[in-house]
Amino acid sequence: QLQLVESGGGLVQTGGSLRLSCAASGRAFSGYIMGWVRQAPGKEREFVASISWDGVSTSYADSVKGRFTISRDNTKNTVYLQMNSLKPEDTAVYYCNARFFATDYWGQGTQVTVSS
Repeated sequence: QLQLVESGGGLVQTGGSLRLSCAASGRAFSGYIMGWVRQAPGKEREFVASISWDGVSTSYADSVKGRFTISRDNTKNTVYLQMNSLKPEDTAVYYCNARFFATDYWGQGTQVTVSS
């Protein structure tokens, strides 16, 4: 089992920044593809960003490209999501995801609210 705990969410004004963290424990973190997804009220979960096990490859949803940056520190078993130029439409619960082949692990989520 891999346990994931997100932190760093909160309330921010439009144009502001937040950095989310996801700390992993329980298994070898470095072997997992890590990602962030979000779910806004009344909407389905949507992909935000992902990063390869070695941090070399990243992928972003079009809606966050150029504003969000995903990174990881395998020595700290932590993945980050730096969110800049936040918009009200970024308001959602953000979930950390770890994937190893067909197995997914999820954190409990952290709320991000962007006020206009």
